[in-house]
Amino acid sequence: MTMPLGYISPEQLMKDKAEYARKGIARGRSAVVLQYDNGILFVAENRSRTLHKISEIYDRIAFAAVGLYYEFENLRQAGIRLADIRGYTNARSDVTARGLANAYAQTLGSIFTDAHKPYEVELVVAEVGETSAEDQIYRLTFDGSVQDEQGYLVMGGVTERVASTLADRYQPGQPLATVVRDAVTALENQENGNRELAAGQLEVGVLDRTRKGRTFRRLQGAALERLLAETAPTPEPATPEETTAEETTEDTDGSAENRDDS
Repeated sequence: MTMPLGYISPEQLMKDKAEYARKGIARGRSAVVLQYDNGILFVAENRSRTLHKISEIYDRIAFAAVGLYYEFENLRQAGIRLADIRGYTNARSDVTARGLANAYAQTLGSIFTDAHKPYEVELVVAEVGETSAEDQIYRLTFDGSVQDEQGYLVMGGVTERVASTLADRYQPGQPLATVVRDAVTALENQENGNRELAAGQLEVGVLDRTRKGRTFRRLQGAALERLLAETAPTPEPATPEETTAEETTEDTDGSAENRDDS
């Protein structure tokens, strides 16, 4: 039996689509999602002040994504419309992260299977609960796969270094300032070399379980700068060699001053 010209097996087609989507997502910067004592934190490296990777979806639900902006923005808007309809026709408590994650999974799965080009996106839908044990964090990939996560997760870009740093630093139940510092340190280690990310290079949002009604809020500007300053790393103490060199310099300077006095 001769194969038709240009034939590609279904298995190879799925592999090619998956590889294409992964390469597209890896070209962007990473984003991290972490639980802290009073909620869920989202941090992404994003220098744009208007194109957001992190957004509110509903009262206790937020969305974070990496990849092609116009593709995950379409998904974000669709999620808001779906949440509004469910909240209006039923009750606001009927809008859940699990329901939205299922809807996103069906959409992404259909696009991956049927469309010529898969979406180059990876996203998270999270809902803050009354306690950290009731928090829900769902991670969705370009092919519609869903994972239920706890603690922290990293998506997009070069994730190995970021995940390794968080694995060394992250502990459950920490305060907000500490997990913000953990997230920023991990993102600074995304590439070789020591980078320092300023507040203006970061997009940060939280689902705060202590707030009533809408729990999402952004951390930016002076508020984020103060939070980063609280946990700024302290300079390392000088080595004995450096201390001796400084003392020698001071003695020399002192002799010079005495000579001037005389």
